[in-house]
This record gives sequence, structure tokens and C-alpha cells, in this order.
Amino acid sequence: MPLSSGQLDEIAPGVRRLVARNPGFMTGPGTNTYLIGHDRYLVIDPGPEDAVHVERILKETGGRIDAVLATHTHPDHSPAAKALADASGAKVMGKPAPVHGRQDSGFSPSQLLNDGDQVTIGSLALRALHTPGHASNHLCYLLEGTGLLFTGDHLMQGSTVVIGPPDGSMGDYLRSLARLQKEPVTRIAPGHGLTIEDAQAEIVRIVAHRLQREAKVVERLGRLGSADIDTLVVSVYDDVDSRLHPVAKGSLLAHLLKLEEDGRVVRDSPAINAQWSLQNSPPPSR
Repeated sequence: MPLSSGQLDEIAPGVRRLVARNPGFMTGPGTNTYLIGHDRYLVIDPGPEDAVHVERILKETGGRIDAVLATHTHPDHSPAAKALADASGAKVMGKPAPVHGRQDSGFSPSQLLNDGDQVTIGSLALRALHTPGHASNHLCYLLEGTGLLFTGDHLMQGSTVVIGPPDGSMGDYLRSLARLQKEPVTRIAPGHGLTIEDAQAEIVRIVAHRLQREAKVVERLGRLGSADIDTLVVSVYDDVDSRLHPVAKGSLLAHLLKLEEDGRVVRDSPAINAQWSLQNSPPPSR
């Protein structure tokens, strides 16, 4: 069954998913807030600044919240952290907002989390995994001993995530996915949508999709000779509803920048309307 705003479900022993009231084009049914614990709680991704959602979290936890953790600081994931902390005395944990991109600049963690740091609540332990790509400060959280990974926007059900430079990086994203293939991850609790039951199969699928899209960028550049992003997005994303092309431009730029890092494409200027071409093609001219 699809999720709906306000829905509360237990997805594992000691783990409940509460859907925030922010359904939309980019958020699906809403942001998933996770309540971890039995008597005292950790909250992952408190969601947008919505008083009704905050009150629901406080009600479901009895206000007994030790820490509020953010996977990253996009405005559908972290803004409610302050209100929850003020109401419960909880610590706020995660990485501060980067200067680039659409970020929650008010997110101010009282405890920074780095790769490998552990946060415990009763007998349950979360291990932070730094997974840049969608956002440079993105963290996933592995519930030790269960294989359950809280992925924020690194992986989500029913959709690929947008990788938007300058804060997003396709190279970092693929490296982060490769890293998760080496971790004992078996099940995914995403930031949006339903639980994904075969984590490793999903990671393989997403890696393959990204590499296929990258190959299509190379093939279309070879066919066109050179092109700017406005021209290229229509060709590379011809399998996607054209209404999504403005969003797709971010991921297309991320693919191009990765290919540039790999020495496979060049551009004629740093301008937004730069002409891109394959490395072995004659340099584009104006």
C-alpha cells in the first residue's frame, strides 16, 4: 500500500516511520521521520518546520527524545530539529549545512557526527556513514546488527535522486554507493517512500542506471559534436517527461562534471551556457 501523510507504521522492532505532512512532486507522500527506541528515543529526519508534525513526534515519543539526527540539511529533512530539541531537551546531531544549494541554514548541531560515529539508545545502536553525493553533508545511519539502513535521500523508493552541483557530486554519489556494497546492509529505510527489502539489489540497480545514463551522455555528445545543457537534456532525457527536464538538468550537469573529472569531456568555458564535447573531439568554438 502507498504511504500517506501522517501515517505511522512499525517497520522493525523498535523502529517506527511517521510520514510528515509535506507531500509533493519532489517529496512523494512526504518526508519519512523515524522514531528509534522503546522507552527513550532517537529521531531521524524530523522533517520540515511543521508544528503539527512536531507535536505528533512528541506525542508518539512522550517527549523522551535523547537526540534528533539529520541525514542532511535540505529543507524537507532537518528544519524541525530545533523545535523538537527545544521541546524535549534533545541533542541535535549531524553535519552543518554547506554554503551551496538549497539548505536549512538554521540547522545547528550540538554534536557533529563523522563517518563511523555511533549513537545508542538503550540496546539499539546507529552507526553514521558519510555518503556524499546527493548532498556533501549527507549521512546514512546503519542500525547495527539488523542490516537496516536509514538512507535519507541517498536512496529512495520509486525514484532516483537528484544530484545537483555544486553541492551534489555524481562521482561522490557513485563512490558512496560502492561503499555501501561493502557494508552489512540488507534493507533500506529511505527518506521518502516505502521500505526497500533487498538493499543490495537496489544499489546494483541504481549504479547500473547511473552508468547507463552516463553512457548515453557520451553517446549523444558523440552524435551532436558539441552541445550546451539545454540542448543535451532534451536528447539524453528523451525517455523522461519533458516537464521533468528542468530538474534533470542538475543531474545532467553532475554527469558532465564527473566525465570532465574522468578526462572524457571538455567544455569551452566555465559559463552556464558552456558547450560540452568529447575529449577526443575538436575543441568547440564560438
